[in-house]
Amino acid sequence: MNLYQQSFLALMQTDTQKKREQVDALFSAWNQSKLERKSFDLVTIEIPGRPKKPELIDHSQLKQRKLGSEVGRATLIHAILHIEFNAINLALDAVYRFRDMPDDYYGDWLKVASEESYHFSLLEKRLNDMGYAYGDMPAHNGLWEMVLKTDHDVLIRMALVPRVLEARGLDVTPGMIEKLRKVGDIETIKILEIILRDEIGHVAIGSHWFKYCCDIQQCEPEETFRHLLHKYMGGGPNGPLHKEARLQAGFSQNEIDELIKMV
Repeated sequence: MNLYQQSFLALMQTDTQKKREQVDALFSAWNQSKLERKSFDLVTIEIPGRPKKPELIDHSQLKQRKLGSEVGRATLIHAILHIEFNAINLALDAVYRFRDMPDDYYGDWLKVASEESYHFSLLEKRLNDMGYAYGDMPAHNGLWEMVLKTDHDVLIRMALVPRVLEARGLDVTPGMIEKLRKVGDIETIKILEIILRDEIGHVAIGSHWFKYCCDIQQCEPEETFRHLLHKYMGGGPNGPLHKEARLQAGFSQNEIDELIKMV
């Protein structure tokens, strides 16, 4: 089987259950050395495979609900569920799109896709148990918009998707856990703790391959990262930062200090 073709098919799959099954089969096939890296048409993907719902709206239109109510907690879970669904597509696109990387790169991103798929299943079950389904609430498309902006260069993709957008999850998840603890939602907390643990590893994978690309292109990683932040993001992330998690995910202390200055 062709790695790139199979990744494309999984990426364009619109049914969430079938997408998850394809991802798991793809990761298993890679680990069993059943996939080959053969030439396959490369196209820009304006819209990846996704179900008709949720309705996509601008993030500024999304309602913020308090976690004291069940509908408020369901809204939060739905938002994270949508992020995890997008993260599956992000990882698949990283495999499909960039053809000149070492084999370990593809194994890493298929592993990420598989873990994001697992996160999706945990959150979907939790949401279903609360009487809701994926698609019941609107969502935004910010993650995929950054994929399109970075589809021309694997170095830029590794810098801005895992090390900026996904790293933001490292910063905000501990706060979510504390708020949920105050309202006694232990089941959701257990899921978020799994996600936080795995996401540290995902950002670390992004950090590793970003630095690899910098070595290949003979550019200094920290200076390059700062430049890309300003060029594509207009500056650094919103604060506060989860320093310990970012250190575990491959950020240097100097990078974190610089990011704090940008907040």
